[in-house]
Amino acid sequence: MFGKRKDRAGPGTHATGQDIELANSHELKEADGHQHKHHHPQFNHNGHKVTRGIHPDGESGRKGIHPHHFLRISARSTSKLSMVVNVLWPFVPVAIAIRYTHPEAHLWIFALNYIAMVPTANLIGFAGQELARKLPKVFGVLLETFLGGIVEIVLFMVLLRKNNDDPSDPDNYNNFVPVIRAAILGSILANVLLCMGFCFFAGGLRRDEQDFDSAISEVGSGLLLTAAFGLMIPAAFFTSLSGSTSIDLDAQGLTDKVVTISRVTSVILFVAFLLYVWFQMRTHHSIYDAVLEKDEARDHDRHKDLKKAKLTLTECILALVIAITFVCFHAIFLVEEIEYVVEEKGVSDSFMGLILVPLVEKVAEHLTAVDEAWDNQMNFALAHVLGATIQTALFNGPLVVIVGWGLGKAMDLNFEIFNAVILILAIIVAGNFLRDGKSNYLEGALCILIYIIIAVASFSYPNPNHGTAGTSEPAPSTGSEVEGGGHKLRFLR
Repeated sequence: MFGKRKDRAGPGTHATGQDIELANSHELKEADGHQHKHHHPQFNHNGHKVTRGIHPDGESGRKGIHPHHFLRISARSTSKLSMVVNVLWPFVPVAIAIRYTHPEAHLWIFALNYIAMVPTANLIGFAGQELARKLPKVFGVLLETFLGGIVEIVLFMVLLRKNNDDPSDPDNYNNFVPVIRAAILGSILANVLLCMGFCFFAGGLRRDEQDFDSAISEVGSGLLLTAAFGLMIPAAFFTSLSGSTSIDLDAQGLTDKVVTISRVTSVILFVAFLLYVWFQMRTHHSIYDAVLEKDEARDHDRHKDLKKAKLTLTECILALVIAITFVCFHAIFLVEEIEYVVEEKGVSDSFMGLILVPLVEKVAEHLTAVDEAWDNQMNFALAHVLGATIQTALFNGPLVVIVGWGLGKAMDLNFEIFNAVILILAIIVAGNFLRDGKSNYLEGALCILIYIIIAVASFSYPNPNHGTAGTSEPAPSTGSEVEGGGHKLRFLR
């Protein structure tokens, strides 16, 4: 033993007892370090003792629920933009109250609940971010993105539950399937054009160019193209056969085949989403960890974010429960008035689904992503933008088809050609801007302008005079019909 210590001390030297003791101590520390190298430090940057299983960046230093801290931290939110949005919280009780006190005020109910969804969705986004801070980075980002999509899932489920496209029941005929289909594509457009555009624009205002890693952009672009291909197949199948005279297939038979193809496609897309999650969390998580850690080092406000007071784990869960509860109420009240807005106010299904619904459901994610781009965290911003888009295309959209299948509703992916062409062109544009791994304010402005053009076109797009958009199934012939833009609207009484 002593001979080994002498050799380690070097030729021509003599190891003293103190040298040996120090060497032994060093070996013990090294061994201890190897055993605990994956453990978090006992105290974080703010001097708070780190709870086992909680990441130091998300440690609040508290436990349980403290009402004063909970309200103060929630009001502060994630950024200045999000903090401004919290000013809209008074609309929440007003929107609920007017639904029960003045049920005949349809436009007011729609408008107030539309506005009230913004702060509640913002609270979901904030609580999701606080929860994500307490978890490993990749898993935290995925969970935060999923929680941000809860508003969308709730709206889709409420629309599907209220849908009644049975022509034999004209008194209760409400075909919300075209709105759901448009909302699926509208959510994708809002992310890849509007949100990504604002991220590029906001980040470009502070610096000439921003760069981002190919691990984020290439995987995201590839999955978007795959999703677009899958989503468009049912529409392409229907369009190619609907006008054919050489095939012996009636309208109902064609519709049934489209529904079947949509259901099989949804299951396959759902599998693709699970593979994407496995790819990021298990097999390639180290790549994404390194990319996100590098982004954190570039964060201009990181020192401020670390010093901010944080919610406890219990408070995060409480905030999510409160926000999701209110979102469900507002979603139900909002959907109930879509029929009135479409019939009486002349708002097309295309504009309702492509623009209005996605804007309110995605506001929290958009604010978070833009704030990250402003702070030079473009990889984080794109992770949220592309992650939310992939979730809509590979999970939320297929989910509503599968749930409709279980409820016996003919929910399909038979998008109208107008919407399908817009989606393909939008993904091509976004892919070109992502290809070089750099962004600037000009690219962001162009994305926003393209989105505005789409909004104008969808506002002018008339409702078809048949029961199901993209199909030849007729609507019920009884009841009152409202003329709009030269076409009969499908919502009948």
